Amino acid sequence: MIREKSLVAYKNRPALVVETGEKITINVSGGDAVRVREKDIEMLHPGPCTLADLDPEADDRDARDAWELLAGDAVSLADLADLVYGEYTARSAWLAYLILKEGIYFKGDTRALKARSAEEVRQGEEKRRGRQQDKAERDRFLDRLRSRSVRLPEDRRFLQDLEALAYGKTDRSRTLKDLGKPETPQEAHRILLSSGVWDFWTNPHPARFGLSTVSAKTPAAPPDEGEERLDLTRLNAFAVDNPWSGDPDDALSLGDDGCVWVHIADPAATVMPGSPADLEARDRGATLYLPEGPSRMLSDETLPLFALGLREVSPALSFKITLTDDFFIRETDIVRSWVRVTRLTYQEADELMAREPDGDAARLLAIAARCRHRRIRSGAVMIELPEAHIFVSPGSVTVEPLAGSRSADMVRECMLLAGEGAAQWALQRRLPFPYISQEAGDIPESPLPGMAGSFQIRRCMRPRTLSVKPGIHWGLGLDTYTQVTSPLRRYTDLLAHQQIRAFLRGEAPLHEDEIVLRLGAGEAAAHTAVQAERASRNHWLAVYLSDKKGSTWEGVALESRGPRSVVMIPALGLETQVAWKRAPEPNEPVTLTLSTTRIPEAEAVFSPHEPV
Repeated sequence: MIREKSLVAYKNRPALVVETGEKITINVSGGDAVRVREKDIEMLHPGPCTLADLDPEADDRDARDAWELLAGDAVSLADLADLVYGEYTARSAWLAYLILKEGIYFKGDTRALKARSAEEVRQGEEKRRGRQQDKAERDRFLDRLRSRSVRLPEDRRFLQDLEALAYGKTDRSRTLKDLGKPETPQEAHRILLSSGVWDFWTNPHPARFGLSTVSAKTPAAPPDEGEERLDLTRLNAFAVDNPWSGDPDDALSLGDDGCVWVHIADPAATVMPGSPADLEARDRGATLYLPEGPSRMLSDETLPLFALGLREVSPALSFKITLTDDFFIRETDIVRSWVRVTRLTYQEADELMAREPDGDAARLLAIAARCRHRRIRSGAVMIELPEAHIFVSPGSVTVEPLAGSRSADMVRECMLLAGEGAAQWALQRRLPFPYISQEAGDIPESPLPGMAGSFQIRRCMRPRTLSVKPGIHWGLGLDTYTQVTSPLRRYTDLLAHQQIRAFLRGEAPLHEDEIVLRLGAGEAAAHTAVQAERASRNHWLAVYLSDKKGSTWEGVALESRGPRSVVMIPALGLETQVAWKRAPEPNEPVTLTLSTTRIPEAEAVFSPHEPV
């Protein structure tokens, strides 16, 4: 019978009975009072006793002798305690219980336990020696880790939990727990760096978001050379992009009748809904653009089949956009085509327009400018903040500010024109289609000028919405809009192309419900890619700045709240927070000093520059 102040075991922990009844109240060592049923506890000693009487660990130096004496006999826990320790007390009962639970010499329960066989004991003792040896080795490893004298490769096995946490594959680390450190990816990263196991060139952020840094593996079938396509090779077609771009998927032409042609890569010609290549692209959502290189949504083998300008003549889906005199869209036609594309960098395109002011490129620029003015009149907001390109090569990080260019503005406007035209085209044909809309933001009546104004407006922007229902895109100043110009880079664009192609072939398009499911999956994956890109950019910026402590940087104050300000550093395309004695006014030029970089946190810390 269980009495008050009896010693019991509850979930392998000692506990003291404080009240009996239908349910028993116990005080658990290291915990609070718990009400339990009798079957939930094991009786160890009738008491009276206190938990302070107990030793935390078993002393089993005489357990082997007891095992030899009890061979073949069944005894109680009390008998074992008396045999091993020469007395049956609360303390000896608890120590005997620990010997039983260790399971090397005895098996059974507290009421009837028996000695194990000689072979079982031999195996148990061997395993214990192995555990003790492992513990000693681990203790020596922890000492080396604390003193930053890790030995590789022999210590690699002890570091696996740190690397798993740093890569986001787990949320626990035995090593960090043993060191008394917080179990976070940043702390794991910090120790891997300080011990020399990792260096700055390890970027763990894509893995933390569960993303692969290898391009898709499933190749798409080549386009059918016999498919009926309109020959547009007579038109001058320009694919204009940054010099480092390797996947051109849009090009521009000026039609004979003054219309705008936007030619877009045509992977939907063979990447069918539900195909292996389509499913892999949906899982990725978008191409992952990292400073160290892209991880493509579609396989590398697919790129030369459909990217524009990688061969003499390219298959395309071409959007013919006819404009009214006030530069609204009068009509959009979409055709399968062949185009001959010239690839240009933004600088080369600017030079071409300057050299040929009456040429097709310059005339497209003029049309784009009028379309932009039309959108502004319709309420579009313009956000212009500096950006920088980060490029990583073995042992080197370069940061290059992106200069504005007329051709970049032209391409951007024509891409918007294609998105607007495609949305109208699908709506007129009642084609189930992915649309993009945006609700109006709470823009102040008189926004600030300059960079501070762009920052102010951006903070007021509401997130975009992808839906099968068309709606106004407030930020762009468009009544209907979608994105169709990057089917090699964005899954939602590929989905739109699949719907367009089904209509053009006279086949049944996907139902609205199917589009909603595909949109949700693709957009969620694309959002994850954006987060990984942002984290990776911050990591490589921190690496770039890691040897520049004390360097000075010119910035522009964007917003101040109390003693802290958000500052833009144009040379880095970086927004950072800085503490001041006197916060600067919006748009005020400031000079900053790089105080430190924190690679594990992927951040650089700046302070106001104080001239010597």
